Amino acid sequence: MQVLVVGAGIVGLAIARAAALAGHEVIVAEATRGIGNGVSSRNSEVIHGGMYYPTGSLRALHCPRGRRMLYEFCASHGVPHRKCGKLIVATEDAEVVKMEAILAQGIANGVEGFELIDGAAARAIEPALNCVAALRSPETGIIDSHGFMRALQGDLEDRGGMIAFNTTVERLIHTQAGWVVRFSGSESGELAVDAVVNSAGLGAQPLARRTEGYPSERVPRLVLARGNYFSYGGRPVFSRLIYPAPRIDGGLGIHVTLDLAGRMRFGPDVEWIDREDYNVNPERAKSFYASIRRYWPVLPDDSLFPDYAGIRPKLTGPGEPAADFRIDAPAQHGLRRLVHLFGIESPGLTASLSLAQDVVGYLES
Repeated sequence: MQVLVVGAGIVGLAIARAAALAGHEVIVAEATRGIGNGVSSRNSEVIHGGMYYPTGSLRALHCPRGRRMLYEFCASHGVPHRKCGKLIVATEDAEVVKMEAILAQGIANGVEGFELIDGAAARAIEPALNCVAALRSPETGIIDSHGFMRALQGDLEDRGGMIAFNTTVERLIHTQAGWVVRFSGSESGELAVDAVVNSAGLGAQPLARRTEGYPSERVPRLVLARGNYFSYGGRPVFSRLIYPAPRIDGGLGIHVTLDLAGRMRFGPDVEWIDREDYNVNPERAKSFYASIRRYWPVLPDDSLFPDYAGIRPKLTGPGEPAADFRIDAPAQHGLRRLVHLFGIESPGLTASLSLAQDVVGYLES
């Protein structure tokens, strides 16, 4: 079967690799000149445990399963990563109830070693921390996301797959034999394929609207939420990821992230925007200082510097419950061998190998 995957981000590459490993002929169409130039290159590079997501959701299924697959992949492919662990902290007694609910959900989701510890136990392992209690997740880690994507690309190409860069898919036309793809870019023309996966990230909804025969009412709205990151100018004071109690605005709060080079940064926040823009406003540092000092009171003045921003392809807006991943497969929309992926934000990196497994199965059924 000839499979076209649209988008060479982490999830698109994982799906393309899985399809190639299953013996299919695979082409990836990528609008930019390289892999991972969208959502995939602008995140926290965290391997998530999987404790937040509601029972029965796609995120609850794919995050823990994908995490286990990802650690195995990193070990077998030499992808730099570190299982550093994470603490989710309550800085006041009222937040302990939230911790207990997250603990119950994490246990239900099969998160290994997940436990609630008191403030003294948390400070024993992270002396700079201020909290009354914390959830400890030993399975959470960090990863070189670009190294991961290069490894996915290597497996894809080793199995005969290819990536067409600077190639924009203009239209998907349904035929009795499969799909005709109209594209522009470095070269323009048409290509006949048997199956299509739309993993275009921020471009998924526009491509779905350019899919002949796909009902326009099935296309969910796209809500842009920018997440800003600030780097810390001093030496790292934490050895684990530190997360505050989750927020109600669609984010997990401004947390401590570490990279494999040992640098410490903070983010992301949630900034609702109406167009794609990756500039970090230095003025947002004010809210960062206030949030961070709840769990690290001695954060020095003038120690945070604008770093980078990412944009989450959300399906819900301010004040609305966070949406699940949406995988619109033939069983839902009735068009054979077509899968649209919408709202693949965090934990998309962690879930990618698991998502890929299922998506390829939808194409083959």
